[in-house]
Formats: sequence, structure tokens, C-alpha cells
Amino acid sequence: MNRPRHAYDLTVLAGNGLRRGRTTGSCATAAVKAALLYLLRGERVDAVEISLPDPDYYLTVPIAKLSRLDEHTVRAEVIKYAGDDPDNTDGATLFAQVSINGSGAPRFIAASGVGTVTQPGLRIAQGEAAINPVPRQMMLWAIDEVLDGAPNPGFDLAIGCVDGEKIAKRTFNPMLGILGGISILGTSGIVEPMSLAAWTASIEVYIRVALGDRPVAIALTPGKIGRGFAADTLLLSKKQVVQIANFVGESLDYTEATLAEQNTRLATLWVLGHPGKIAKLLDGVWDTHSSKSGMAMRGLASVAQQQGMDSALVAQIEKANTVENVVQILHSQPARARAFWLVIEQRVAALIAPRVSRVDQVAVRLFSMNGTPLGAASLENPA
Repeated sequence: MNRPRHAYDLTVLAGNGLRRGRTTGSCATAAVKAALLYLLRGERVDAVEISLPDPDYYLTVPIAKLSRLDEHTVRAEVIKYAGDDPDNTDGATLFAQVSINGSGAPRFIAASGVGTVTQPGLRIAQGEAAINPVPRQMMLWAIDEVLDGAPNPGFDLAIGCVDGEKIAKRTFNPMLGILGGISILGTSGIVEPMSLAAWTASIEVYIRVALGDRPVAIALTPGKIGRGFAADTLLLSKKQVVQIANFVGESLDYTEATLAEQNTRLATLWVLGHPGKIAKLLDGVWDTHSSKSGMAMRGLASVAQQQGMDSALVAQIEKANTVENVVQILHSQPARARAFWLVIEQRVAALIAPRVSRVDQVAVRLFSMNGTPLGAASLENPA
């Protein structure tokens, strides 16, 4: 914290040409610092500099409003700016109500519009304000900077968001068991517009919540296909089914890391979805985005050949426009199709298993675009 920091310039565009923004964590931290300056020094400021987790940078954040609520409490407000990221909290008013508590330690409190954690699996304990660890640390730095070596009397930091409970309904917070408002988030203090980091960070949270109460099984699915099977046949709750988009490898790593952190095992990891994504794993592809991988037809054709299908059918599979087209090609031969997709499921499961050593069983189930079971699930759900 002692080496010189440089101003972080939000006018410099991200690599994708979009504008960066300030996280809810940065906004809340700025509100805390402005409130402290007024409470302890009588200084009314229209902007503050906050320290970012990157030790080379600080961020200047405008203060929208500053007021003394009573002799012992100051409230500061900051308007959330998300740059070009489609963030539900963009334009929201974040606020901090700060008072001295005399305990010598900080207390983080959920004010109106900020949620409370009610389920295990998150990085915040049940019953605590939904203020993530990095924003909490940033607020502690802000306290130290304002005190500048003076004794710390301890402060109550009540963090809120105007209309936060309404905003939270447009997020996954209710499903994650965060009730009453939004979460105060951020790992860098900076919103990267539509960043892969934001995607994968959210997936990690969902996996942690899915595993939070030590279930016997969870499911990973690239999209919505297979969710009905998860609910109706596997009887998994919504929070036990994690949509992982294209990030198969990262999701498996997050699952393994969370189980290691819990020092526990998972009886069954289900992987559910369309073979257009999942069958790409046959070629060693762990990020299934089309920009980073080819289509799965070649891998499917190779398996078809190994299974003894005639050369004309193998050629059809390899030259198919899409994997859904492969499903249609095999549809007229249901017994052969089921056996084929069973083999695909088994091979993908065998490829996944070494990456999740704390999982007892990996089970893959494939479905067509309309949700029709293709392999083992067709036996579990006979027509």
C-alpha cells in the first residue's frame, strides 16, 4: 500500500472497444470514504480517490450527495457507472451511512436495497450483508487512509442502494438466497464490459452456491436444454443446476476447487445438454465457444466409424451442417442412434472425470434441440 499509485483512466477503452465502469464495490467504497471525511474532518468533497486491489492504481469517484443525518451519522451517495456493460445496477444510487461504533472494529451492515446472505456456499457467512470480500477490503483501506495513523474507534458501515430490492429481482440474487437487495460486488474495482472474467466469476459463484449445502449431486449445463430432465427426473433444485455457457473447463475446475475447499466429495456430477457443445470435448476442447473451437461433427464421425457404421452414414455425419442435423440423420434408426449417443455420453464422461477427482461419478446426458433425450436419458424416460 506504500508504493506510488497512478490514476486509473476510465476513458481508455477496453480491448473490445467498449467503455469500462465502476463496480458497486468501488461506488460503496467511495461513499464510505466521503462520509468518513465529513464525519471525522468536516470535509465536504465532490470526489474521492479510492485504492484499487491492483497496487499500481487508484480510482477517482464522483460523490453525488453528502449529508449529515444526525450528530453521529453521515450519508454519502454515489451514482453507479457501468460504462458499456449491460449491468442491472447502472445508474443506481449506492449509499453509505457511516457512524462511529466505539468497538475498534468495522461492522458491515446491509442498509435498504442491499441483500442479506441466507444460504451457505457464498464467500460471505449466512446472516451477513451481501458485501463481497474485495469490496470489504477496499472499505478497510479507505478507513485507514482517512484515519492516517490515528486510532481506529470502529465504524458501522451501512451500505445500501436506492430501489435495490427492485433491481435485485432482475438478477440471480433470489435464486442464490441473497434476499432484500443487490450484492456489493467486484474483484478489481473496475467493470470490464461484457468480459469473460465477469462470466466466469458469476459461474464460480453459482457453483459455490450449488455445492454450499453439500448435496449428493449437481448438474452443469451449457444452456437451458436438459433443465427439465434435471428437475423432473433428477429432482434437482434450481440452485443445483448451473448454466455454464461455453466455459466447461473453468466450471469443472471451480467444482473441484470448491470441493477441495470444503474438504468433501460429490457423489454425482451431471453434465446435461445438446451434443453440439458437449461433444466438442471429444476433441479435447474445454472452451466450446465457436471462436475457439470447430464444430463437433468430425469427432462424432470418428466415433461412428469406430462403432461400425457404414461408410456412407459416417460421411453423412461428418458433412452435416450442424450436430442437430446429425440427430436428424440418425432419427430414422432409433436403436442405432441410442447406442451411438450412449457411447458419446460415456466417452465425454470419461474425459471429464480426471478433471474432477473429488467427484465419485460423472454422468453425461444428451438431448436434441427440442429436449428429446438421445442416449441414456431416453432409457430413463421411455416414450
